[in-house]
Amino acid sequence: MKLTYTLEKENKAHFLFVKGDLIGDEVGPKLVELVSDAVNDGIKYFVVDLSEIRYISSSGIGLLITMLTKMRNAGGEVYLTSPSEHVKKLLIITKLNNIFTVFESIEEAKSKI
Repeated sequence: MKLTYTLEKENKAHFLFVKGDLIGDEVGPKLVELVSDAVNDGIKYFVVDLSEIRYISSSGIGLLITMLTKMRNAGGEVYLTSPSEHVKKLLIITKLNNIFTVFESIEEAKSKI
């Protein structure tokens, strides 16, 4: 399933809602560009909602890490929200749950930033 996304911009954070399979295909560079734009705009928090993600490949994991690295290099942070059980297991297996802060919902993330 092809990845689609929408971006919501707020004062302190940008919220990226992704849907489909996160496989680092042609949409991947566009997502990294969104993070770069957020950094250029002085945004410190970038929240990625995973509730509509069915599958993440190794390239998709690399994409998330690239986004995190860009934000952290600029003094910011990437948060993940609402992963499905399948995605939660993947985050645990890859130990990404120790690198990323993962919230159960967008509302929880908004209350913490």
